[in-house]
Amino acid sequence: MARYLITSAIPYINGIKHLGNLVGSQLPADLFARYLRGRGNEVLFLCATDEHGTPAELAAAKAGKPVAEYCAEMHEVQADIARRFGLSFDHFGRSSSPQNHRLTQHFAGKLAEAGLIREVSEKQMFSVTDNRFLPDRYIEGTCPNCGYDKARGDQCENCTKQLDPTDLINPRSAVSGSTDLEVRETKHLYLRQSALKDDLDAWIDTKTDWPILTTSIAKKWLHDGDGLQDRGITRDLDWGIPVRKGDQPWPGMEGKVFYVWFDAPIEYIACAKEWTDSRGAPDSEWERWWRTDKGAEDVRYIQFMGKDNVPFHTLSFPATIIGSGEPWKLVDHLKSFNYLNYDGGQFSTSQGRGVFMDQALSILPSDYWRWWLLSHAPESSDSEFTWENFQASVNKDLADVLGNFVSRITKFCRSKFGEVVPEGGEQGEAEKALIATLNERVRAYEGFMDAMEVRKSAQELRAIWVAGNEYLQSSAPWTTIKTDEATAAMQVRMGLNLIRLYAALSAPFIPDASARMLSAMNTLDTEWPGDVGAALDALPAGHAFSVPDVLFAKITDEQREDWQSRFAGVRS
Repeated sequence: MARYLITSAIPYINGIKHLGNLVGSQLPADLFARYLRGRGNEVLFLCATDEHGTPAELAAAKAGKPVAEYCAEMHEVQADIARRFGLSFDHFGRSSSPQNHRLTQHFAGKLAEAGLIREVSEKQMFSVTDNRFLPDRYIEGTCPNCGYDKARGDQCENCTKQLDPTDLINPRSAVSGSTDLEVRETKHLYLRQSALKDDLDAWIDTKTDWPILTTSIAKKWLHDGDGLQDRGITRDLDWGIPVRKGDQPWPGMEGKVFYVWFDAPIEYIACAKEWTDSRGAPDSEWERWWRTDKGAEDVRYIQFMGKDNVPFHTLSFPATIIGSGEPWKLVDHLKSFNYLNYDGGQFSTSQGRGVFMDQALSILPSDYWRWWLLSHAPESSDSEFTWENFQASVNKDLADVLGNFVSRITKFCRSKFGEVVPEGGEQGEAEKALIATLNERVRAYEGFMDAMEVRKSAQELRAIWVAGNEYLQSSAPWTTIKTDEATAAMQVRMGLNLIRLYAALSAPFIPDASARMLSAMNTLDTEWPGDVGAALDALPAGHAFSVPDVLFAKITDEQREDWQSRFAGVRS
C-alpha cells in the first residue's frame, strides 16, 4: 500500500464556482483520489477555501456583511456544494484558520532568517475618500487596450491584458467609486525568488514526468525576459494574516497583512493540521504527510490545478518551502489543465454566462456532470462545453451504453429466473473472449489512471462498458433461453457480475451510480479486479438482487434548448 497526498487548487471564497473551475482542479483530483483508494492505497485528499485578499473584501462589501462573517458563510456554501458533487475531501479547510495564521508567520520568519525577504518602498494608489491604499483589484477604470470601462488595476477581464493601475483611463476606487486618487509611497516585503532561481530550475529539471503544459509555464517564468522576479508578499489590507516573524512583531509592517498568494498555498500544509486538530489527533499524524523528517519521505504528493495557477505552485510556493531550509515535502507531480470554455465563448461570473456548480446540481444529478467534464477534460488544449455535446454524451455513454445494459439484464433475469443470480451452464468461447478483452482493457484503464490521463481513462472505461453490451447483444440470452435454458442462465449470470464489475471500475467517475449498481446487486464488494475472470464469479448462483430504477435519464431536445437559453447570460 502506497501513500498519496493530493491537493487541488483552493477556490476563492467570493462566490460559487463554475464548471470550468471544477474540472480544472477539484474534480480530476477527486477522480484520482477515489481511484487510488479503490486500489487499496492510503490517501489524504485536501482542499480549502481561499479567504484573503481583495476579492473577499469586495464580495463581503457587496453582500453588506463583515468579511469574517461572509467568509464563514461562503465556506459552508462551497463545502456543501462540494459534498453534493461527490468531492471526497478528507478535509475541506479555510485559509483564515488559526493554523494557517501560525504557519504562514512561521514561514515568513524562517525566510527572513535566511535573508530571503527584502523591504521595498514603492508607489501605490491611495484613495483620499476611503483613506486607504488600494490594491490593484480595488481600482477600476477604462482599459487603454480595448476600451472596456470596468477593467481592474491588475487585468482587463474583457481583453485579458495585464495592467498596472496607472495604465487605466479615468481610474476610480472599487470600494467607493471615488476618483479622488493619488500616488503615495508605501513599504512592502518581497520574497527574493531571484536568489532561488538556480535551485528551482534544478528541481524542475528533475520532473521529467510532468505535463508539458506545467513545465513550459514554469520555464517561461524562469527564463523569459528578465527571468524570475522577486515577488511582493504583503498588502495594505485590513483582512488577512498580520505580518509577523513567527510570534514576533515585524517593525515597520504594522497594519499590513500577507499577500493572499503567499499564505494561500501554505494552507495546503495548514489544512492537514486542521484535519488532525478536528479529530483530536496528535501532530505526528499530519507531520507524517508533510515533513520528510517525520515520515513524509515515502509520500507521493500530487497537485491538480488550472494553468493560471501553475507559476505560483511551481515557483513561488516551492521557493517558500526551499527557502525555509526546513524538511517540508515538495510536490512530486503537478497535473495542470487548460481552460474549459462555454458554448462559443467564456464562462463569465459578471455576465452570468455559463453553468455554475449550484445551478448544475439544480437540473441534473452530479454524475451527469462528472462524466461529461472528466471525459472532456481540457488536458492537451482548451476544450468547450456545448449543450449539444453534453446531451449527446449523456444519452449515448450513460443512458444507452451503461444504463441500458444494467436495465436489460436485470429486467430479463427477473422475468425469466426471478431476482436471484441463476445457476447452471458453462462458459464457452464467447465468455472466454470477453474475459480476455476485459482483462486487457482493465489493465489499460489502470495505466491511464496511474498516469493521470483523464480523457483516455474515460475512453477506456466506456470501451469496457461497450464490451459488455456487445457480449449481451451477441449472446442474446432472450433467444438462447428458447432452446437452452442452462446456457441462458450462465449468460445472465455473467451479465449480473458485469454490473458489479462496472460499479467498482466506474466509482471514480460516477460514484453515485456506482453505489446504486452495488445496491441493486445487493453487495458492498468493491474489490478492484486483479483478474476479471475471478471478478465475474463474485456474485454466485442464488445471490439475491433487485432491479434498479433508471440509472440515467436521457436529456430531451426541449430540456437542452431550455437550459441553453437559461444559461446564455448577457453577451458583451
